[in-house]
Amino acid sequence: MAGKVRDQMIDGAIRLLARQGLQATSFSEVLELTGAPRGSIYHHFPGGKDQLVGAAVDRVGARALHTLDGKQGASAEELTTVFLALWRELLVRSDCGAGCAVLAVTVATDSQELLQHVGAVFRSWRGELAELFEHAGLPAKEAAQFAATLVAASEGAVVLARAEQSLEPFELVADQLLEQANTWSKR
Repeated sequence: MAGKVRDQMIDGAIRLLARQGLQATSFSEVLELTGAPRGSIYHHFPGGKDQLVGAAVDRVGARALHTLDGKQGASAEELTTVFLALWRELLVRSDCGAGCAVLAVTVATDSQELLQHVGAVFRSWRGELAELFEHAGLPAKEAAQFAATLVAASEGAVVLARAEQSLEPFELVADQLLEQANTWSKR
């Protein structure tokens, strides 16, 4: 039961971070959203809000990597499609009301510890994608460059879609990324 409450609090923090950002996400709101008892705050997160946010960022990072499990040997186009589908689903499910919780923390924190968490997540995404792109036939340098481009461009496309309350900018960026990936898949 205790682990379940902790997990619910982390998932609640993820939803709040994605919708309203770091500053507007409080323990009180996490408790209200999840129905967790007030005493569970410092029981599960004795390090305070930064500990909860760090756990949320780590979970988002792991979930994104999980979607890439078993994709070794996939084409660059398929890998790009899978990664973009994560963000498209988030935008569609939230009616363009939510973004990436990792990005939300990145742009708002002044905590070096949280910056280390988000930096590690972005590095893990780039690293996993670069490795998969290499297995898809891209040279190492191009694989690393395209992995960084895919992460940065998809994050930016989510921001644009949220700001404009439309999937159109996301789809424009996605089409361009897929076109690039398709050129490598045909080599």
